[in-house]
Amino acid sequence: MTGERLKISTNTIVREACVADRITVKNPIVEMDGDEMTRIIWQFIKDKLISPFLDIDLKYFDLGMRHRDETDDRVTTEAAIAIKEYGVGVKCATITPNASRVKEYNLAQQWKSPNATIRSILDGTVFRKPIIIKNIPPGVRSWKKPIIIGRHAYGDIYKSTEIVVDEPGTAELVFSPSAGSEKRIMHVHDFTGPGVIMGMHNTESSIRSFAKACINNALSEKMDIWFGAKDTISKQYHGFFRDVFAEEIDKSKDALQNAGIQYRYMLIDDAVAQVMKSDGGMLWACMNYDGDVMSDMIASGFGSLGLMTSVLVSPDGKFEFEAAHGTVMRHYYAHLKGEATSTNSIASIFAWTGALSKRGELDNTPDVVKFAQAVERVVIETVEQGTMTKDLMLIAEPTVSTYALTEEFIDAVAGRLEKVV
Repeated sequence: MTGERLKISTNTIVREACVADRITVKNPIVEMDGDEMTRIIWQFIKDKLISPFLDIDLKYFDLGMRHRDETDDRVTTEAAIAIKEYGVGVKCATITPNASRVKEYNLAQQWKSPNATIRSILDGTVFRKPIIIKNIPPGVRSWKKPIIIGRHAYGDIYKSTEIVVDEPGTAELVFSPSAGSEKRIMHVHDFTGPGVIMGMHNTESSIRSFAKACINNALSEKMDIWFGAKDTISKQYHGFFRDVFAEEIDKSKDALQNAGIQYRYMLIDDAVAQVMKSDGGMLWACMNYDGDVMSDMIASGFGSLGLMTSVLVSPDGKFEFEAAHGTVMRHYYAHLKGEATSTNSIASIFAWTGALSKRGELDNTPDVVKFAQAVERVVIETVEQGTMTKDLMLIAEPTVSTYALTEEFIDAVAGRLEKVV
C-alpha cells in the first residue's frame, strides 16, 4: 500500500505572538544543529513549535558536516563543554563520515562521530525509549509497555585497536605497568596464515558511571533493571562488568527496594530471548555493542526509529536529547531535486520536548514542563486521529489510506498546539 497524500494547508501555521505571550524558559538550552533532511525538519520545529510559544535562550552550535570540517571539529567539543556548563542540550542528527562522505563533502578527513565525542566528554550513558502510539502497534505482539535501552557508550569495539596480519606469526596481549613492574603477557593466537586481531578495553570508572546512570534512570522511570553480558565465555572482561554492576546495585538496594524495583542479571542471549516474550516495562542495560544493536531492534519492534527517543545522561546530571535515527539521506536527496518528502519528525520533536521538560524540571518552572508535555500529547493525538507521515501510514492499525508530507505534519501539530497552549 503506497497511500495517497493527505492534503493539509501548507500555509505557515505560526501564531503572531508577542514576547509577553510566550512562556519564559529560565535558563539556556544548548542547541546543536545537524545535517541533511533532519536539519530541514529541525528548522521547521523551531519556527512552528518552539519560537512562537517560548522565550528561550538557545546557545547555538552548528554541528553540520561542513562546519565541523571548517573548525577541525572543535565545534563538537565546544558544544559538549557548553552542555557541561548549562546542563541541558538538544541535538539534531548528524553525519559520521565514511570514505564516500569525505569525497561527497570534500572533507579534510573522516571526522569522528559527534555523538561519540560528546559521550566521551560527558562520560554519559545513552537511554533510548520508544514513543507509544495506540494505532502504531508493536511488531512484537507481547510488548505492551516501553522498553528502555541503556547503552554503555564507552570503549569495547568502539575504541578498539585492530591489525590485519598477512603472514604467520604470534599475537600477544601485553600490559606494561606504569610503575615499572613486570609486564604481563597473554598469548592470543599463533597465526599460520592471514588473519585479523582486535584489542579492546574499558575502565572501571566508566562502568561504574554506567551502572549508576542506569540505576538513577530506573528510579526515575520506576522500572525494573535487566543487565546481560556473556561472562560464561568472557570470564574476565564481561565478568568485570557483571561484578561492578552488582556492586553498584548493592549500594542502592534500599532505594531500589523502596521503589519496588528488581534487578536481574542474565546472559545476553537469555536476555534477548526473555525480552521477546515479555510485556516490556524494563530498563535493559547493555554493553556498548549490544546496546547499539538492541536499541535498533527495540525501535523496529515498537514501530520505527522515527518513534524512538534518545537521551545521554552524565554521572553528574547533565543531559543531551536527540532523535535515535540518522539524517534521512534518501529523503534529503529527493528534497534537493524538488521532490515532495514525507519524513517522520516525531523523534526530533520529542528531542526538543525532552530537553524542555528536563530544563523546566531543573529550573523548577512547571509551566515549561507543562508546555513540553502538551506538545508530546498533541503529537500523539495527531497520529492517533489519522494524520501521519508515510512510514507510519504503512504500519498503522486500523489502516489509513492517506499521509502527510514533512512540513504538513508539523503544521498539523502546530495547529492543534495553538488551541491547547
